[in-house]
Amino acid sequence: MKKAILLAAAVAAASLTGCATVASPVTGLLYSDVNYPITATSSEVGSKTGEATATSILGIFASGDASVAAAAKAGGITKIKTVDVKASNILTLYAKYTVVVTGE
Repeated sequence: MKKAILLAAAVAAASLTGCATVASPVTGLLYSDVNYPITATSSEVGSKTGEATATSILGIFASGDASVAAAAKAGGITKIKTVDVKASNILTLYAKYTVVVTGE
């Protein structure tokens, strides 16, 4: 009986330890802060910029709208020229993913 309780406690503890990560072309186990492109048009970089962010804590709680549409709306952009991403991660405890849109 003791072994069953210890096993159940170990499984519960393991399931509660989450990892907060973000998509990135490179990873850093302890820390990462990376900017990278998603797409661009043949036009110059736009004069307006909009950002939209989603965050994660422990890989358990996540919230935010990091869509291109939300970033364009935040910047008052109707014609998108570039889309970039900023991804950061601290000890897999906290992660942040930001979409950056430029345009007119």
